[in-house]
Amino acid sequence: MSRYQSVIEPFALAHVRIVSGDESGTVRNNMTILVNAAGRIEQVAPSIETSIPEEYHYLDGTGKTVMPGLINAHTHLFAQGKPLNPKLATPQGQRMVAGLVHSALGKPYMASTVKTNARTLLESGVTTVRTLGDVGYEVVELRDKIAAGEVAGPRILASGPLLAIPEGHGAPLIALTGSTPEEARECALRNIEHGVNAMKIAATGGVTDAQKIGEAGSPQMSVEQMRAICEVAHDNGIIVGAHAQSAEGVRRALEAGVDTIEHGSVLDDELIGLFRHNPNSLRGYSALIPTLSAGLPLTMIDQKVTGITDIQLENSKTVVEGMVTGARQAREAGLAVGVGTDTGMTFVPQYATWRELVLLTRFAGFTPAQAVHAATQVNAQVLGVDDVTGSLEVGKAADLLVLNTNPLEDLHALERPALVVAAGRPVFRPSVERFQQIDELLDRVYE
Repeated sequence: MSRYQSVIEPFALAHVRIVSGDESGTVRNNMTILVNAAGRIEQVAPSIETSIPEEYHYLDGTGKTVMPGLINAHTHLFAQGKPLNPKLATPQGQRMVAGLVHSALGKPYMASTVKTNARTLLESGVTTVRTLGDVGYEVVELRDKIAAGEVAGPRILASGPLLAIPEGHGAPLIALTGSTPEEARECALRNIEHGVNAMKIAATGGVTDAQKIGEAGSPQMSVEQMRAICEVAHDNGIIVGAHAQSAEGVRRALEAGVDTIEHGSVLDDELIGLFRHNPNSLRGYSALIPTLSAGLPLTMIDQKVTGITDIQLENSKTVVEGMVTGARQAREAGLAVGVGTDTGMTFVPQYATWRELVLLTRFAGFTPAQAVHAATQVNAQVLGVDDVTGSLEVGKAADLLVLNTNPLEDLHALERPALVVAAGRPVFRPSVERFQQIDELLDRVYE
């Protein structure tokens, strides 16, 4: 913890190249950023025009590139991203694990785990995250400690447990369940009472816990149940994300008023229209968070290596194809497409947010500038934190990612940051524990 400063000290980051994070990829050379004692950006100007106050620490950034900190809109902090054991994904397995993590021994273990994983995200350059499915309310507690400056970590929008039908996706391990709109409303209110500032619905079945072919993507929650949840969340100014992996599941979720579709499916004109103008959503539109990082490994890596079951493999083939196609269609239609990786899932390490940007360029037709834009400004707007973060503007939190090279020329520049600043607090010499075998495997598959 010695590299973490609880007291914010003003500093100047001088002579840097700035990548602004806009869609066209604006770059400004030889700039200086001043960060004040409140951890906010005080000035962004050409170095030649900047006078640096005496009491400010001077950091020479010659040769470095600075961009807004990355935002990951779909994370889970309860796991590291190593392959999940298929036996534990069964209802019985989930019940067993749920019993452990909610026990007297399990709670402190989970609190420690989420703290470590949040720190890994931070040190990899991610300064804001939204969790979408927690074991309990351990991430809510962590969020508040980070906001108070007690613990190092990214800004967190914490969902608490996701909301599902009995035996539905995520249940019982990371879900509250209900069978009727009234029960769904009660589950949403329970999360609100525990202080969540994000909400997640399992609109359809998923791959990880599928027990039969066709389960992933099959609708699980009714429009009425989902609308009850959306109404509670929206009354509290909270956006709702929905796990949806089929066109029908996406349509129902959008009709109910969800604000972000997680994973997604093949789109048609009706769905594109619903994303663009969604009268039941909080802000009148909905966004897509494709999570290619979570889907592609399951279909591109040999089953002997992934360890997934035949049923999981068959389910993943269908949904991954839809996810990739949907991401491309959404970009072509000019919809809001954000960046989330589903961290903690099989082969999705907490430190690999950068890889999602590479996958969006390779599989969904994004330019590097569009991918950076999605992971910063678009995500900030979608999550409703654009008044605080997502761009390098005066008055916003100093959420900075300092890189050795320009990510617009090669997105691999994001893989090893030189410096990360979260809300004005620098993390010097950021480093993460990497899973070499997983990294080498993914490099081989994607290159």
